[in-house]
Amino acid sequence: MRLRNFLATWAQGQKRATQSPLTGHTDVVQCVAFSPDGRMLASGSRDRTVRLWDVATGRERAAFRGHSGWVLAVAFTPDGQILASGGTDRSVRLWDIAAGQEKAIFPRKQPSSIISTAYSPDGRAVALGSHDGTIRLQDLAAGQELVPIRGHTKWVSSLAYSPDGRVLASGSYDSTVRLWDVATGRERATLQGHSGWVFAVAFAPDGQTLASGSEDTTVKLWDVASGQERETFKGHTGYVNAVTFAPDAQTFATGSRDKTVRLWSLPHRPVPTTRR
Repeated sequence: MRLRNFLATWAQGQKRATQSPLTGHTDVVQCVAFSPDGRMLASGSRDRTVRLWDVATGRERAAFRGHSGWVLAVAFTPDGQILASGGTDRSVRLWDIAAGQEKAIFPRKQPSSIISTAYSPDGRAVALGSHDGTIRLQDLAAGQELVPIRGHTKWVSSLAYSPDGRVLASGSYDSTVRLWDVATGRERATLQGHSGWVFAVAFAPDGQTLASGSEDTTVKLWDVASGQERETFKGHTGYVNAVTFAPDAQTFATGSRDKTVRLWSLPHRPVPTTRR
């Protein structure tokens, strides 16, 4: 199957995207992440697999198997050579992209199911969002956990570092999006607006915009500086479980319980020509 970039249509005040979905997973798609160069898209699913897709062609490049539970989080290292995944089996697995195989497993299981994960931009730390509402920062160089971050009242379902690494965004089953100061662990803002659980968050490459996906089937764009909502996108027919921006800063991808991956255009930007 070939991946069409997308064709945005505007009707009755709602933003919709039409494209050929990427099919291969046999259950709900929980998470997606672009590689740093934008050439690959990784996706994790309740079918216990992690899959790699060629963005230009839409073809599946690899299917990684090893998790014994749902895969709820995937993240590329900044150099794009390693993919981390975590899920309900409480393990964090590292996959070698070039070799197409598992590289390592974190030495010990986490205290709670890993719902989300994100690498810091410098690759020196990884943030883990847990079932118990706690965010745990792991210093990879020192091999130790930093001070836990607490504030959410339910599962931390999604995490994302700002491009400069100073801010960590989190989405939760408490229906809020929160912004944290990485250096101090203090909360900077609480973003409210979704009417259901927040499953996904992602910063735009410039760090000024944050996207969030929710149980309410919508995607919201937020202004990071002010904490105000900018746009709401509709089109999915199921929960929006995942969202990620492309490096070109003109598109973002979403994964949903409706078993599709969709590509969208940002407001006030040109829509690329549809590929066939």
